[in-house]
Amino acid sequence: MSLLTITRVGPLTTLQDAGRFGMLRHGISASGPMDRGGFAEAAAELRLMGTTAIEFTRAGLGFRAEQGLAIGVGGGGFRLLVNGTTLSWPTRVELEPGDLVEIRPAGAGNYGYVRFERELEVAPVLGSRSTNVTVGLGGFRGRALRAGDKIALAGEGGAAVGVTRPAPGDGPIRVIWGLHADMFHPAVRRRFAEEAFEISTNLDRMGVKLIDRDGVFREQKRLNLVSDAIVAGDIQILGDGTPAVLMRDHQTTGGYPRIATVVTADFDRFAQMRPGSEVRFRPVTLEHAR
Repeated sequence: MSLLTITRVGPLTTLQDAGRFGMLRHGISASGPMDRGGFAEAAAELRLMGTTAIEFTRAGLGFRAEQGLAIGVGGGGFRLLVNGTTLSWPTRVELEPGDLVEIRPAGAGNYGYVRFERELEVAPVLGSRSTNVTVGLGGFRGRALRAGDKIALAGEGGAAVGVTRPAPGDGPIRVIWGLHADMFHPAVRRRFAEEAFEISTNLDRMGVKLIDRDGVFREQKRLNLVSDAIVAGDIQILGDGTPAVLMRDHQTTGGYPRIATVVTADFDRFAQMRPGSEVRFRPVTLEHAR
């Protein structure tokens, strides 16, 4: 059995596997990695892979290997140091007992991943090791990691053969029109597809609020709706006109109108956009999204 000790963490550093699916009807969102491509990228560096990663945020992460183990890192753009020596990113590293790993902020992205060739000794909850800190479910004691936490790794993971990261796109974030799009005036929908928004500092695993610099929704009348099911990527227009994109730990029902939904192919790229970034949306057909 291998062991690592967390020495430094930023906020919302959690354990995540592929996600907890099929639970929305019970009021539980899927969770899982904010950037599934980055999660896969870290695994692609390994010969074997456990199912669960440490997902860290912009502040980075530090940990010490108490026994030897192999790790893969990926997602975002971060600086990796092992015992003070800078290594490439993404990469695979064979750690020796006592090695100190420091992952520090660098050029891009909000989320990065550490994957292991062994499985983490964390009991699955409802079929997943993913953490939902909003409700204290799963992961490491249902919470974000803290300095001093010790994580055990046991049996070898499965083969990592064929794991690749999808090529990231560029340009506007593609969306399909949402369930309530027709409740918005055609001029508002047109401006939504033409104007730029800004990623605010109000973002977490539950959602990302956008700054509506051009007042696209300034005059929008508040719409009172019966709450119904929502999914990751839905763009809600809140009561004060603020657009909010729902992320992996979203609530499972909502009463705000959803003008559009981010397509799966662009969700990772959106999740990695830092506060202050400009974001534009381009409506596409369901067939295009598929």
